[in-house]
Amino acid sequence: MARIPSERASSLIAPVIDFLKCRTPDAWLAAAEEAIPLLLLDHASLELRAAQQAQKLIRRYAGAPAPSVSAGSTNLKLLNKMSRLAREELRHFEQVLVILDQRGIAYRPISASRYAGALHAHIRRREPGRLVDTLIVGAIIEARSCERFFCLAAMLGSRDPELAQFYESLLKAEARHFKDYLGLGAALVKASIEERAELFLERERELILGPDGEIRFHSGIPG
Repeated sequence: MARIPSERASSLIAPVIDFLKCRTPDAWLAAAEEAIPLLLLDHASLELRAAQQAQKLIRRYAGAPAPSVSAGSTNLKLLNKMSRLAREELRHFEQVLVILDQRGIAYRPISASRYAGALHAHIRRREPGRLVDTLIVGAIIEARSCERFFCLAAMLGSRDPELAQFYESLLKAEARHFKDYLGLGAALVKASIEERAELFLERERELILGPDGEIRFHSGIPG
């Protein structure tokens, strides 16, 4: 029996669901229920990569004005938010490591899904487009993570309440990361970023609803 999400969880996930083009398919959830150890390993890797991506943005744009159309624009807000995000993602990485250890699952890196690479392939090469697109992709990845935590928490409520509670505890941070990435992207340009976001969201929908050769946290339908 699925767990009824708390009112707080439902309110946190609402903007995420409005943003994404699709929900997680039931077929993915059915496969996920039988692959929790593998998904925990992938989750740990994802948290680590998210922290590394935030640090990469700090290194790339530290010490120079952000590539904005606005003259005199600075990257202080970007650096502050990415620094906070990196710390939170590393904390989540540590929390997943504890769960792995408690369950007798040895941490090991596993192959990444095609998801992030397929989205990053559409990022423009020149600034400010490069940073805008990178931030949009970051927002989409965080949004999908948030949506899947919500789905998994509901699915695992009666079978694995401890893990369900952990996934629900991550919703607040992931929802904030989604908003931070999107807000930073929108602040860089005078024109709306909606058209670029639509491009990436449509590609993301295809990845989530399409067939996939493996089960991962961000994979499509296994088969």
